[in-house]
Amino acid sequence: MSSDYQANIVDLRSDTVTRPTPEMFEAMRRAALGDDVLGDEPTVTELEQLAATMLGKEAALFVPSGTMGNQIAVAAHTQPGDAMIIEEEAHVLYYECGGPGVLAGVVTRTVPSVRGIMAMPDLEKAVMHRSLHTPGTSLLCIENTHNRAGGTIIPLDVLANYKALADRYSIKTHLDGARVFNASVALGVEVRDIAKHFDSVNFCLSKGLRAPVGSILTGSSEFIDKARVWRKRLGGGMRQSGILAACGIVSLTQYVNRLAEDHARARRFATALDQIPGYKIDWDTVQTNMVMVDLVGSAQPVIDALHAQDVWAMPPSPNRIRCVFHADIDDVKLDRAIGAFQRAAVVAA
Repeated sequence: MSSDYQANIVDLRSDTVTRPTPEMFEAMRRAALGDDVLGDEPTVTELEQLAATMLGKEAALFVPSGTMGNQIAVAAHTQPGDAMIIEEEAHVLYYECGGPGVLAGVVTRTVPSVRGIMAMPDLEKAVMHRSLHTPGTSLLCIENTHNRAGGTIIPLDVLANYKALADRYSIKTHLDGARVFNASVALGVEVRDIAKHFDSVNFCLSKGLRAPVGSILTGSSEFIDKARVWRKRLGGGMRQSGILAACGIVSLTQYVNRLAEDHARARRFATALDQIPGYKIDWDTVQTNMVMVDLVGSAQPVIDALHAQDVWAMPPSPNRIRCVFHADIDDVKLDRAIGAFQRAAVVAA
């Protein structure tokens, strides 16, 4: 597929589809390189130090993917046979191929939520106490923003309550913050104000922050030492990875604040579709860069009608379409997307 063809596509499937920017290509060309597994990769070290500082943590680790970062965190915080608590539709549970059970050997206890927010009584009820018969809960995993809920934000006061409960039971906390910068920009706070409630935080460079590859896992120095062993064990040790880390530095220094543009376009899109018969928007979920479009009938005919107009989207469930806004969707493509949904409405009713 040529880049010219791709430029004509309105790709709303995910914010992972963004292409590297000219600044990133230049940073890749100029990056000082070493061998990260041998500990002398200067550009990776620069990225890790930058990320740790921004999140208010002691150390950080550059990993190939968000899934690897999350699974490393689960393994580093737990022992086989432990229990972990997680929201019932969290990415770690739903989209990571059973990693907690296969890799870390932990039992997962799921808790229902409203837009990703678990009720404190439900959360406390899920805590297991170690005995001859039962595993002990050693980890609480939170997702913010919450993917399947539509990019929704877990408020700071809720995060503080989660942390207080975890501390009361001596449970570690991990944040799947794949899009935590979307949350911080939407809330108008520094990302460290979210990260302070967690022992570890994983975030993606390759989503709204526009880098082609990579995520960052942050935490204490002791935790990152354990995480580095797990990264090696899982085959995630990269060599001249500064060529990728250079893009991440551009992401964190140039592209955080522009996430607000994606949020604004998502709201414009939701406003337009809410006026088209056949589509329903739950406004409580339109908080960041995602819009979930609900339909009475099957989503697939609408997906097909959109695709015929070079507008791509994904159905996370049989009667729902997910649209994700990112840097490669400008106002022209936003208008094209709205027009395509308008024409596809005939098959949505």
